[in-house]
Amino acid sequence: MAMNPALIMKLMNARKQFEERHPRVLSFMEHELMTEIPDGTILEVSVTKPGRNKVTTNMRVTAEDLQLLKDLQELQKK
Repeated sequence: MAMNPALIMKLMNARKQFEERHPRVLSFMEHELMTEIPDGTILEVSVTKPGRNKVTTNMRVTAEDLQLLKDLQELQKK
């Protein structure tokens, strides 16, 4: 599958803007998700919408998930 250069540039620009708006979030994600994560790690996400109660879910990281993260890291380097 060929990569669309325009789409890659758009995504890189969107990432930069996201980082400017939310520097702590991206820093946290890069530190925790882009460093060693052993198979079996539990990731938990909570969302609190205005006027709503917090909703939380979690997932156990699999070897396939780790491969996806590795592939995304490689894409970022290009």
